[in-house]
Amino acid sequence: MSAVLDQVREALGLTVTPVSPTIGAEVAGIDLRQTLSREQRDALKALLLDRKVLFFRDQDITRDQQLAFAANFGEVYAHPTGGVETHRAVQPISAEAFKKYDIRENHWHTDTSWRVNPSFGAVLKAVHIPEVGGDTIWADGHAIWKGLPDDLKAAVDELYVVHDYQDALHRSGERYPLTAHPAIRTHPETGQEIFWINFSLKSRFVDLAPEESKALLARLYDEVKKPEHHARFRWRKNSVALWDNRAGLHYAVRDYGDFPRVMERVLIGSDDVPYRERKSA
Repeated sequence: MSAVLDQVREALGLTVTPVSPTIGAEVAGIDLRQTLSREQRDALKALLLDRKVLFFRDQDITRDQQLAFAANFGEVYAHPTGGVETHRAVQPISAEAFKKYDIRENHWHTDTSWRVNPSFGAVLKAVHIPEVGGDTIWADGHAIWKGLPDDLKAAVDELYVVHDYQDALHRSGERYPLTAHPAIRTHPETGQEIFWINFSLKSRFVDLAPEESKALLARLYDEVKKPEHHARFRWRKNSVALWDNRAGLHYAVRDYGDFPRVMERVLIGSDDVPYRERKSA
């Protein structure tokens, strides 16, 4: 499946189980309550770059431990819409929060793409989840790009997309310039071409007429929805996910009615500005 998986298994004695052929892996045999050694951190980072999202079961970590784990991969970032009272950088993800910011439906998205330098990734912990439902799906941005029909690949190749989070920022009393990023970005560490459109932020293409932009986005959304590109994770209490936000999109499935599902997220900041590097022929 992957040389990186074999190396991590051998070096650290971990159990690594792929979730799909190209994206996602469950990692067992590590206790996230403990401080990572440099070897553990480097091995998990290599595995993350390879698999894009990692899952850990039965990790009864405190908020301080969640923050410490996230800090292995970069400086934590406190989202402007707020965190829990005792830990500013631990952000509750819940139905209550969705109502506050007038979010009525979910879309395929990537976190903090409205920033000039979006986040590296995130650590998400399941706190209060339904017995059935409430899964999260991650989509492999490189697989999406590779699978685009030739005409779509050509149409989107040089386009920039607006990431408009202005309404929610204004409700939080924040101001930030409107930002646009390449629709296809180059991953700064793997060099892969990554399909990277946040469909939750009033996405629209720069330099395209509104109707043309809308039609192109609809076709691209259909490509993102293909299950061949996905890893779906069924949460249990104390499950933890670590993902590379630069490598694709994710979608929280809201199929649990009025159940008060609560997750807690810690974002990992980055200085990277999304760019597109042209491959030489």
